[in-house]
Amino acid sequence: MKIWLDGGLQDIDSARVSVLDHGLTVGDGIFETVKTVDGRPFALTRHLDRLSRSARGLGLPEPDHDEVRRACSAVLDANPMPLGRLRVTYTGGVSPLGSDRGDQGTTLVVALGETSRRADSTAVITVPWTRNERGALTGLKTTSYAENVVALARAHEQGASEALFANTVGRLCEGTGSNVFVVLDGEIHTPPVASGCLAGITRALVVEWTGARETDLPLDVLESADEIFLTSSLRDVQAVHRVDGRELPGAPGPVTAKAMRIFDERSGNDLDP
Repeated sequence: MKIWLDGGLQDIDSARVSVLDHGLTVGDGIFETVKTVDGRPFALTRHLDRLSRSARGLGLPEPDHDEVRRACSAVLDANPMPLGRLRVTYTGGVSPLGSDRGDQGTTLVVALGETSRRADSTAVITVPWTRNERGALTGLKTTSYAENVVALARAHEQGASEALFANTVGRLCEGTGSNVFVVLDGEIHTPPVASGCLAGITRALVVEWTGARETDLPLDVLESADEIFLTSSLRDVQAVHRVDGRELPGAPGPVTAKAMRIFDERSGNDLDP
C-alpha cells in the first residue's frame, strides 16, 4: 500500500509523521473522506472546497488544491481497487508541545483503504451527549474526533452502526459521521447547518436532488417520523430500520427508496457534481 506524505508517495509501512505533529498532540488538523469508484474520486471539488473552509475556520494556511489533487491521483493510481475510502488529512505540522502552533509548515497525508457497499438499511441509537452549535469548531471537519469515537463505540455495543446527537437546546443535529433526514407526511426534512451539524457533501446533494427541506427539528421527531435515513460519503443514502427501541418495518420506505434511486442515478452520471 502506498500513501502520500508531504510531497510524494511512500510505503505505508515506512511512512512516518513526527510525534510532535500538532494533529497528533492536540488534534490541530482537518480531514476529508472521499468515496472512490474504480480509481476515481466522487465529488472531489466539493470536498476540497470544504477542506479549505475547515482550514480557514481553524486558522490553518489554505491547502493547495492542485497538490491535494496530485496526491489523490497518485495514491489512486498506486492502489487500484473497485470501491475505496480516500482520506485526506491536513494538520498544523510539527509544533511545540502545547496549543501554540509551530512555524515548520503543515502536514499533508493522503491514504486509501478498500471498502464495500453499505447495506440498504441500518440501526441507529441516540446518545445523551450533545453537539455544541456555538462552539469554535462547529461546522468544521477536524481531527478532534474523540467524542465521535466514544459515541460510535456505544452504538456498536447496542447493535447499531451510528449514534445520533441532539444539540445543546435539544434539537436533532447529526450522527458521528453522517447527516440525518426524516420523512414527515411524505416530505423530506433535515436539520439546518445552524443546528451545529456538518455541512455534509452527500447531504447537500440530496437536498439539491430531492428537494428536501432544512427544518429545525426536535430530537423526539425520531419517535414519530414515517421514515428516517442517513447520508455520508460512504453510506450514500442509507435507510434506518431501527432507532433505539423503535422499529421501522419495511425500511427503506417509499420516499427513502426514491431518494436512494435518485442519488445512485445522479452520482453515477457525474462523478464531480
